[in-house]
Amino acid sequence: MQNKLPLPIGASNYKLVSTEYYYVDKTLLIKELLDERAVITLFTRPRRFGKTLNMDMLRTFFEKTPEDTSKYFKDKKIWQAGEKYTSQQGKYPIIFLSLKDVKFSNWEIALELLKEVIRNEYARHPELEKSTELTKADTNLYQKIVNDTASDANYLFSLGALSRMLHAHHKLAPIIIIDEYDTPIQEGYVNSYYQQVVEFIRILFSSALKDNPHVTLAVLTGILRIAKESIFSGLNNIRIYSVLDTQFSNYFGFTAEEVQTMADYYHAVDKLSEIQQWYDGYKFGNTEIYNPWSVLYYFGNNCTALPYWVQTSGNAVIHEILQNLNTDTCESLRELLNGITLDSIINTNIIYPNLKNMESNIFSFLLMTGYLKSVNTTIDEQGTYICQLAIPNKEVQSVYCNEILSLLSNHIGENIVHTLNQALVTKNTASLKIALKTFLMESISYYDGLKENYYHGLLLGMSIIFSSDYYLLSNRESGEGRYDIQLQPKTAAMPGIIIEIKAAKDATEEKLKALAANALAQIESKKKVSKLFTNTALPSVARK
Repeated sequence: MQNKLPLPIGASNYKLVSTEYYYVDKTLLIKELLDERAVITLFTRPRRFGKTLNMDMLRTFFEKTPEDTSKYFKDKKIWQAGEKYTSQQGKYPIIFLSLKDVKFSNWEIALELLKEVIRNEYARHPELEKSTELTKADTNLYQKIVNDTASDANYLFSLGALSRMLHAHHKLAPIIIIDEYDTPIQEGYVNSYYQQVVEFIRILFSSALKDNPHVTLAVLTGILRIAKESIFSGLNNIRIYSVLDTQFSNYFGFTAEEVQTMADYYHAVDKLSEIQQWYDGYKFGNTEIYNPWSVLYYFGNNCTALPYWVQTSGNAVIHEILQNLNTDTCESLRELLNGITLDSIINTNIIYPNLKNMESNIFSFLLMTGYLKSVNTTIDEQGTYICQLAIPNKEVQSVYCNEILSLLSNHIGENIVHTLNQALVTKNTASLKIALKTFLMESISYYDGLKENYYHGLLLGMSIIFSSDYYLLSNRESGEGRYDIQLQPKTAAMPGIIIEIKAAKDATEEKLKALAANALAQIESKKKVSKLFTNTALPSVARK
């Protein structure tokens, strides 16, 4: 990449990125926002899909500053759109809040972080301190917040108050930009202060966005469209654009054409197929989208395909979801991991506490956060979204594998999982038989017998561990404590595996041995009728 512009990996300062780095021009977002004329717009996209850079671009374009910032746009697409749009450049006072770093394990410190973000934004407008256009009460409030002497109640209404002050001083209502509005909410859910943070943000936003004459327009970004009754209560003038909407679909993430152009620039056209397998696969509205974070890292790391995005996005909620899967959801996820698509109702209004209640809520969350994609979307007569879901690409497949294996390792021991993997890699049939038996015994012990969550958790884990070498088939004879798992080898080099699991309560040692012998006999019988198993390992497990 000698003599080429550097890649803006992790950079979100528009002035810097647009002048010193390779910049993918998304400035026509400004035109579409002005054409739409919505008072409040919320964009929901997965993390690391360019939301913060786009919001800083909006701030740089619209904000009235001593610097002539038009120089950052004169060579961009927005400047070719005409005077209707360029006349809006550098015109407005801006309120800009980024909540992406409001993360902490307890509410007290999270609240202090929220207050600091607000305080810093107040301090960014020193023209208000001695403005003769402000009322005495507003001047006092400004000084209290800047000097960190304001009460919590002052902060609750601080956003609306700041818009009023800026309108009074500049004689033009400000534009409000709030980036990653729901980061504190997710942290609250994970760390058990959800109700406190939702209440604070609901009042904070309501003061600024609900019927506020002191706002020209407001733009928010986040990952989820939190249900109106939770955050956006009473905001009838808000328009929300999610990954399912066609409008604005090409402004967050890279399009196929943009990736092609980038590959041409960095002389990596021969890598396009690999980039597509690893980082493509998203579909926002009708637009094919690549993960921008990962594509930049890929080019910056000598075109090495690795799961870059999953290392950054924070998988705490994913971890909790996987830990609490019910039988049906576990089976659905196993099918997705095997490349099968799944039809699901999608709830575009999600609240975190309901994630565990319904399978459709879980899959809605996974879709909105970038862990699933919609292959096809339809809307029924009631306005309900029905999506055909799939895992987007190799990168996202890896996060499921890593999280599931991590849970297994925590439950039954990392060494056991490693030994099983090692036996598969070395194609050592004898070691595989021993390792598999140990794996089964330990996992049964952890799950306290042959319960539904044991069986499906076991299948999910085995689907991951054996995925490169085997097809996994299963059959359960309900009510008899019998579970039949067959692992069909993908190549002749590996043995076929038939597992017959039997369970009995309060069984004696002799009865357990008899059950195991019976299981082996049934396995032998299955071998005779199966043409797929010519080289078969026979682990047998009986538990009481």
